[in-house]
Amino acid sequence: MPDPTPVLRRSALGITAGLIGWLIVVEITSGILQGYYVPLFSDIVVHLGITDADVNWFEAAQLLLSSIVVPVLAKLGDMYGHKKVLLIATVLTAGATWWVAFADNFWVFLIAWALQGFYVVWLPLEVALIFERGRRARHGVSATRRAAGLLVVGLQAGAILGALAAGRIFAATAEHLTVTLVIPAVAVTACFFVILFGVPESEPLPGRRLDTLGFVILTIGLLLVTGSLTFLRLSGPSFVWTWVLLAAGVAALVLFVRFELRQNDPAIDIRVFRRPEMWPVQVTAFLIGISLLGAQGPLSTYAGTDSALGYGLGLDATARSNLIGVYLVSLIVGAVLFAATSRRASPRIVLIGASALVGVGYLLFIPLHVELWQVLMNMVIAGIGSGALVAAMPAAAAAAAPRGQTGVASALTNTTKTIGGTFASAVFGVVLAAGVGAAASSTAASLGGYITVWAICAGGGLLAAVLLFFVPKVAFADEVPESADAVAGESQII
Repeated sequence: MPDPTPVLRRSALGITAGLIGWLIVVEITSGILQGYYVPLFSDIVVHLGITDADVNWFEAAQLLLSSIVVPVLAKLGDMYGHKKVLLIATVLTAGATWWVAFADNFWVFLIAWALQGFYVVWLPLEVALIFERGRRARHGVSATRRAAGLLVVGLQAGAILGALAAGRIFAATAEHLTVTLVIPAVAVTACFFVILFGVPESEPLPGRRLDTLGFVILTIGLLLVTGSLTFLRLSGPSFVWTWVLLAAGVAALVLFVRFELRQNDPAIDIRVFRRPEMWPVQVTAFLIGISLLGAQGPLSTYAGTDSALGYGLGLDATARSNLIGVYLVSLIVGAVLFAATSRRASPRIVLIGASALVGVGYLLFIPLHVELWQVLMNMVIAGIGSGALVAAMPAAAAAAAPRGQTGVASALTNTTKTIGGTFASAVFGVVLAAGVGAAASSTAASLGGYITVWAICAGGGLLAAVLLFFVPKVAFADEVPESADAVAGESQII
């Protein structure tokens, strides 16, 4: 009797290929959200009557909310179905994006921008959908990595589209900011229907529970730490409550770790961090989050800073769109290189090289930042490394996770990356605000502030590369060998 396995596998591959296609559309929308606003930050500053340094608080607020809600929603996805939670996150993101478009003051914009951060859970849920589908069809880990790499390509393509379109739409609407900001809201609304009609549901794992108390403790800890950074910015290091809140936040996070270690079904399985396949990925995600998420605002505002000050590029919204577009193209190149080399090169080597590129790219900013070509070169180097890392980390975490925890494991990389970005955004806000008005401008941050930002980003990338270098090679090896037939079949998805 002929073996039905190849037929079943081919059928499953077709379904998986269709799934990836729809999810790429979702990630294009996610990319639009990530790329569209960056070239407009200088104009948003003027519209709201704030300073360049205040942009970092938008990022910090959104990243803080993301770090809290992503593990919760990922856990709910594992429990009840990843598609259901993906739809909920999309509705919340759409509502917040419409709110951003019509916000007319700092605090309203801040709240709406923070709530928009629900979109960050899209990628972990999508990786979980692909990995669970692949696991049932007996696809290999490497094929899942390549599929996740394609999602990142879609994300960065959307970011390029958003970045290039933003400045042009702003100019075409006679610099009407509200009309310009309606465009991403329409895109997210359309994305809901793509998910509703195009994405199949995953198979939930019964018997799970939501560790509500654990999530509450984590939220309190993150809020206290971020609050301390806010007081540091507003009142300086001499304000006693800055350090009281920081100490209380650290204590809450320590309590969270101890509490989670006693739970049978924890909010975040801390024990997973002990695995050699997992902890290097999470440490790298945290360190890279510093530059990948925390430095977006400073890069945009630096490009828009009047060059008459002796630094900055003095670019308008359209030129900033082009600059960000080049950076995002480099992210795509990095993601494609990861997908192309994952079959031949060890993921460990790829992560080391990518982290080093991020560090070198930002390190070059310190001496080379006056000319446009210098900034472009630095951003491309860092972008290639960042693109490879974004593609590698969620899939590597999902591959190391036990069944029923792929959503949480993928989300852990986003959570640790987001936490790194959150703290970096807050610190960068403090650093840049310290020099506001230092040279002939009431809004521009000082050159010393920007150099400090670049140095911190460079240090994070280089430290990640060093740590990964000392990780045993076996930490990133596929645990389950793949047959030749499986590998041949998997290549058809990609």
